Amino acid sequence: MKKFAQAALLVALLPGLSFGDNGLKGMAVPPQKAAEAKNIILFIGDGMQLEHEIAYSRYLTGDDFALVWDNFPYQGSVTTWDVTTYNNYATLEGQTPFDYDQLDPAVGYDALRGGFDRYPLDETVSDDYFLRPRYATDSASAGTAMATGLKTDDGNVAWLSRDPADGALKTIAEQLREERGAAIGVVSTVPFNHATPAAFVSHNVSRNNYYTGRSGYAGLGIADEIIQVVKPDVVIGGGHLDYDGGYLPRALYDELSQSDEFVFVDRQPDVDGGKALLAGAQQAARGGKKLFGLFGGAGGNFEPPVVLDQPGFPTVEPATQENPTLATATEAALTVLAENQKGFFLMVEQGDIDWANHANDYRWMMGTMHDLHEAVKAAIAYVDQPGDHIDWSNTLLMVTSDHGNSYMRLNPELPMTKGDLPASEEIIAWNQAPAPGVTPIVTYATGSHTNELVSLYVKGAAADLFTTREGSWYPGTNLLDNTQIHEVMHEFAFTWEYAGWRPGMPRAPFVSPVRAAR
Repeated sequence: MKKFAQAALLVALLPGLSFGDNGLKGMAVPPQKAAEAKNIILFIGDGMQLEHEIAYSRYLTGDDFALVWDNFPYQGSVTTWDVTTYNNYATLEGQTPFDYDQLDPAVGYDALRGGFDRYPLDETVSDDYFLRPRYATDSASAGTAMATGLKTDDGNVAWLSRDPADGALKTIAEQLREERGAAIGVVSTVPFNHATPAAFVSHNVSRNNYYTGRSGYAGLGIADEIIQVVKPDVVIGGGHLDYDGGYLPRALYDELSQSDEFVFVDRQPDVDGGKALLAGAQQAARGGKKLFGLFGGAGGNFEPPVVLDQPGFPTVEPATQENPTLATATEAALTVLAENQKGFFLMVEQGDIDWANHANDYRWMMGTMHDLHEAVKAAIAYVDQPGDHIDWSNTLLMVTSDHGNSYMRLNPELPMTKGDLPASEEIIAWNQAPAPGVTPIVTYATGSHTNELVSLYVKGAAADLFTTREGSWYPGTNLLDNTQIHEVMHEFAFTWEYAGWRPGMPRAPFVSPVRAAR
């Protein structure tokens, strides 16, 4: 019975698909370029899932769905699996390994077991299906899917699966710069050469090759490529070598600090990092230069805001003034990128959500969610301001996640109110048991990534392009795949179809055997 039911979901892609620079393009629709389509802003909450959003929404407002993105005109659910996840499930289930010519998306994500919508919107999920080690994407391959439109292996940064020597994949940022003359930038609260920002502005067979000499790979390290080759118009992130020396060598730091091309702003003791970064952004904008902001703390990451338990009065305090908030970093990036009249691409990542969830640290997670929420509000305010060439008719803004993490669940019988945080004994980590007589309010089932569906919220021009793709990988559902985020960004920015083919990519549209038999 299950095989028959599953067959209805096996149609990977409908007829009429096209392929492009980076492979599978998705549902063919008439070009729908918005008037003067120019600007793309992509927010990624690393490791964020809907329960995390609901938790912060309750703290901030007392309601479950009252965050700024809950009012966006398009809202959807996205699958995140990568080639490694697909192959692990294929091995478990006796299926064929990943191959675009024989692709069955239901191997990567089985909606019958994982749900047709995000938990808790769909509670008919199988815990066992999700709680398997290494049965979920990592940030590098998930970032690559959004940046290039192609699935790849765990750990690959804008690089083809199986690591061919010529496997570098062109990212949406590079496409926009080369073909539209757009400005490009990345912002992150984790090291600037970490997996997610790296996937949009570098190429590597391993996310761990942070800089040349850091690992055994023969090519450039990620930091070297970003600073010396790709040279985005804006880079803001962590990884300052005075706080963690594993991300940037002294030679590259000296090169940045002496650069004539970048306005360089870095974390300094007793200096307000936000004010310094905004001043640097204004200097770069006036002088026609690029902006590089290097911050971070322990582990290379920004210290996240601190959320306080104040029932009725949600209160958030900064952990330090020496790092900018993500909202300030977003404003600084937009200040520089907006100088380009041809448009821009900006990826903004709140990367500490992931670290907090790995640690099953609820309060840490809430602070990082606040950081992301304020950054999205800042971007909206920037687009809304009058008197410039940026508005919602030419700007596409998206908020999503690269994968789930922690399998966190809120107790529906004990909903928290505005400003309220659970006591420490009411938060149960994945490897703990509740104390006698304590009813948990928050529980975690893992300290790892999960293959759960994640959220997508879209505002601005061409948001309806996502509607045209719903269910094309999973007929009978409204699900999207994360590669389709790339497809929509590309279609929004360009009026023509993809062209070209790279070795290792499919040559013709895949038609499911189930559909072909009909």
